Amino acid sequence: MNKKIRIETPFTREAARRLKVGDAVEINGIIYAARDAAHRKMIEMLDEGKELPFDIKDQIIYYVGPCPARPGSIIGSAGPTTSGRMDAYAPSLIELGLTGMIGKGLRSKQVIDAMIGSGAVYFGALGGAGALLSRCIIAEEITAFHELGTEALRKLTVKNFPATVVIDCAGNDLYQIGKEKFRIMKNACR
Repeated sequence: MNKKIRIETPFTREAARRLKVGDAVEINGIIYAARDAAHRKMIEMLDEGKELPFDIKDQIIYYVGPCPARPGSIIGSAGPTTSGRMDAYAPSLIELGLTGMIGKGLRSKQVIDAMIGSGAVYFGALGGAGALLSRCIIAEEITAFHELGTEALRKLTVKNFPATVVIDCAGNDLYQIGKEKFRIMKNACR
């Protein structure tokens, strides 16, 4: 089994460029949680010439809308949402310095091109494991867009948050690599 690579935030472009597709990582520090409604509001702010509610340079955004916390818990279940919902917004945020995104599922060519051009990475988190992933979140606060409820922009402090590099800065895509390996294996069995 490969050793997990420890990542500390802020997550610089230099750190992102050292990662390769398939690397297992553990993320530590501050990350931001936002889904499509928060992304839409951030882009609206930028279109209006306003500053974002946090400095996006060298940051990681986790595509999650956590469940409400039970009494005594910091946060409720916090599993990744489908990343494609953010594809319309991600290139603009990557251009502003966003270096990491955590979610599940495929990304568009526009997002991958922006990642290659700017040196950003897409991490996959295990879907269906939200209760387990929430144990890696040791602090949480709403940063902006309170009116969005569970989809508000949140600042999360994470410890040993597990993820896999699904798309690296060179555009290598674990989904495409997996499809190709399956195609070769399938053809070999004929």
